[in-house]
Amino acid sequence: MPLPIVAIVGRPNVGKSTLFNRLVGKRLALVDDRPGVTRDRREGDASLLGLEFRVIDTAGFEDEDPQTLPGRMRKQTEAAVRDADVAVFLIDAREGLTPLDEEIGRWLRVETTPVIVVANKAESRAGESGILEAFRLGLGEPIGISAEHGEGIVDLFDALRPLVEHERFEADDDEAGEHPLKLAIVGRPNAGKSTLVNQMLGEERMITGPEAGITRDSIRLDWDWPSPDGSIHRVQLVDTAGLRKRAKVDDKLERLSAFDTKRAIDHAEVVVLLLDATRGLESQDLRIADQVIEEGRALIIALNKWDVAEHASSLFNGVKAALVEGLSQIRDVTLLTVSGKTGKGIDTLLKVAIELREAWSRRVPTGELNRWFESAIEANPPPAPKGQRIKLRYITQVTSRPPTFVVFGNRTEELPESYRRYLLNAMRRDLGLGAIPLRLEFRGRANPFDRQRS
Repeated sequence: MPLPIVAIVGRPNVGKSTLFNRLVGKRLALVDDRPGVTRDRREGDASLLGLEFRVIDTAGFEDEDPQTLPGRMRKQTEAAVRDADVAVFLIDAREGLTPLDEEIGRWLRVETTPVIVVANKAESRAGESGILEAFRLGLGEPIGISAEHGEGIVDLFDALRPLVEHERFEADDDEAGEHPLKLAIVGRPNAGKSTLVNQMLGEERMITGPEAGITRDSIRLDWDWPSPDGSIHRVQLVDTAGLRKRAKVDDKLERLSAFDTKRAIDHAEVVVLLLDATRGLESQDLRIADQVIEEGRALIIALNKWDVAEHASSLFNGVKAALVEGLSQIRDVTLLTVSGKTGKGIDTLLKVAIELREAWSRRVPTGELNRWFESAIEANPPPAPKGQRIKLRYITQVTSRPPTFVVFGNRTEELPESYRRYLLNAMRRDLGLGAIPLRLEFRGRANPFDRQRS
């Protein structure tokens, strides 16, 4: 299998060749203080803390006529990014954002290649403001490094790893078509998880029975779901061990099973929390749901054994009301009814899971996001504690899966939690993000004298 490709891009003289040499472990690329030393694409095999990929050093991106030498160099850079699996966009942290950096950022935002923003030359305090400025690019959270001294390389590894490993792991999936939905089924023991999985697959794949705790390992199963509209959707189903209250778990094997279930949640895109309709909602169910939300996974709560549930209407409304009270992090969390025995409700469950994954993976365009932000602040301005106004300047989405946003302003640490909830609820409603976990952070301007005072 060919190695994933990482292209380093940026304007001239930001340290692209220095980073290239650092990654390949050799001085393959010429390095000089003069801009424009690199003209052709240079490639090398990189190994970063055991992560292997092909890295491309590109020419400095310049705004020139396409017929000139710099213009032809720019075309080479554009081609390199389109051929790459990941683009590392390098800026100079000491100089901060320049108009050319912003132009490159606009170009990269319309490309389909994933982008990691890296602020080079950040080894001193002088680079702090440049790192914060890089948030304005709307391409995610910037990473501060020093390519020359090797500082911040671990952070770069952490950012590259999920993208590079994903490219290798999913290469066969991409060739075959749609990326499979990663769907984990979790819940208390004996909620009917394995029975539901067997019904989905149409075969007795998992051992089932009246005894609680039959499933010990998280079992991954590849499945093609034939939807009612005739299309086929690829699904990676994960059946997990039942989760009991921690205080009741004293067996080492059960502790390992619980850890395995947590790992399955970490790797899932959508998690179905299965409840036993004959027992209703219990406190352990809320703890499991809270764990799923904390991990940032899209959540569906499904009432199983609905075919034998008594007083169905009042049961459903009671569970829904309890969820509103017990899961304040997400309003209107999806609640469905299914039967692992008869198969009723499974098609609806899968349809909703696919819709939630789309919202969970969504990246809101920067223009749309900031227009929404301005209208939300105008409709409900931030409070003014002690008569001093809190100024919120702009918002950017730093990542998706789950959608994560950062708001910049001054005195943001004084914003009450109620205002944060207002923004999150308005975002779900106005931007069509629905009942998925959202992360919203607030950051103020860096004060270069803070460290001197401490």
